Amino acid sequence: MFTKIKNRIEKEITAYTGYFDKLYSLNKISPLLSGTIKEFLCRKGKRIRPVLFAAGYLGFAKKPAPGLYRSAVSIELLHAFLLAHDDIIDNAGMRRGKPSMHAALDHHLSRYQNVKCTGRDLAIIGGDMMYALAMEAFLAIKEDPRRKEKALRRFIAAAFYTGAGEFVELLDAIKPIEQITEKDVYKIYDLKTARYTFASPLCIGAELAGAPEKQIDKLFRFGMCLGRAFQIKDDIIGIFNSEEEIGKPNLTDLREGKKTLLVLEAYKNSDKNGKTTIKNIFSKNDVGKKDLLEIQKIIRKSGSLDNAKKEAAKLTAEGKSIIQSSSINPRYKQALIDFSDKILSM
Repeated sequence: MFTKIKNRIEKEITAYTGYFDKLYSLNKISPLLSGTIKEFLCRKGKRIRPVLFAAGYLGFAKKPAPGLYRSAVSIELLHAFLLAHDDIIDNAGMRRGKPSMHAALDHHLSRYQNVKCTGRDLAIIGGDMMYALAMEAFLAIKEDPRRKEKALRRFIAAAFYTGAGEFVELLDAIKPIEQITEKDVYKIYDLKTARYTFASPLCIGAELAGAPEKQIDKLFRFGMCLGRAFQIKDDIIGIFNSEEEIGKPNLTDLREGKKTLLVLEAYKNSDKNGKTTIKNIFSKNDVGKKDLLEIQKIIRKSGSLDNAKKEAAKLTAEGKSIIQSSSINPRYKQALIDFSDKILSM
């Protein structure tokens, strides 16, 4: 079922890139800007957020409202905006297996002399415009205006809390690891991943469909459990999978000094030498492959990897229990349960 929804989303993304070009005559204003945004949006992605947006709606609505899938694209536009800015903050050269937006624009500018701006400058503007397009696309659904207003407030809150999570994470990266607690880690997981990727899209869709508040709350709690599990799995992938598999350098998390649950537990459960090694690696400006291998070894030896997998499984089971008690359409309930299992097996 989710594959079918994803296919509709993909078609709608392509259609929307043509729509906004005509609506705002963007190609006439700047072919480079128009082409950059279109290419970035149409890259292959999981589309988790718009799929869950649509599922949250369809699980409570009697039938799809006109403009549903166009409205669902809004949260993918929000995602693209955040990715473009995150890549600038992280100094990341790759995104989804291709150059990040600012890297691609830097390449374009390299053909000119005495350039007064950078690809980062241009990508900030491109990101801002995708945020504006997200607001425009959201309004496409033909639904009750009161529901749309309530859902839009949830949409804005999702963007707000994601920004807050990014802010806190950057500051936590400065702190020594011994000052970071599990509560600190989960705060970032909740703000940057659980709310934004899982809970908010589901709740926005359900709000648009007129779902009872009690049922929206269940979707929120389900999404928060699933989001935490997903982030734990993503942390594991970021440390142990290859660059080809994750579409970006597998040293990214270490270079950014991210204090993940995986690393924090490894630090707590290691001996003095292990603790010293972790602290030394996190204090470096030039983390390399050797450091990655060392961190992998410590994580395995400390039992942190096994514990993280168990925690992800526990959270997924908790989420499935919550959604089982929901009154969402049985077809979509089962799809969400299957989706949970898929997340865990990644």
